[in-house]
Amino acid sequence: MLSKSDKTKLFIIEKSAPIFNKKGYAATSMMDILKATGLAKGGVYGNFKNKDEIALEAFDYSFDKLREALRFKIKQETTSEKKLYAILDFYHNYSVSPVIEGGCVLMNTAIDSDDSIPFLKERAKQGLREMLASLKHIIEKGIEHGEFSKKLNPQNEAELIFATIEGGIMMSKLNDSPGILNKLLDTIRAQIKQRFLK
Repeated sequence: MLSKSDKTKLFIIEKSAPIFNKKGYAATSMMDILKATGLAKGGVYGNFKNKDEIALEAFDYSFDKLREALRFKIKQETTSEKKLYAILDFYHNYSVSPVIEGGCVLMNTAIDSDDSIPFLKERAKQGLREMLASLKHIIEKGIEHGEFSKKLNPQNEAELIFATIEGGIMMSKLNDSPGILNKLLDTIRAQIKQRFLK
């Protein structure tokens, strides 16, 4: 059971996460957060020291939502091939219907933080490492169980798949065209059938 203080903290994070994801760190003001939460300054500052703290917690909250939703899809499947397809299905239309309003929290934070906000950049880097490790693990298991070709380099393939997905999200958002991402997801699916399967 959450305490009243924990509930307030979570409420602030839930309301702030989409704002940071849409506007970015620099463009999000404490006024935006106060307006979204309907709390007085004391209500926010009583739970967080500053905007940096809220931004970090908001990223963690958003990334957890993404990770859990993705894990749920992957866990439904029993083979490595189907797990990879589940990931592709998860990202279908992602540019217009992401888990957190505003788009991919990992990409947005990575671009937004760049070199100017090191604490957020580090958090996004950890998130990226985790996503790549998960993909790599699925591919390694596929090779281990004789589903996938032994010629594959799991790290390279994981990077290629994830870079294609993220690039597709960016291009689709920029062009207001979900079809770009979906076409790239179909290309990855075809590549898995052609190159991965034994």
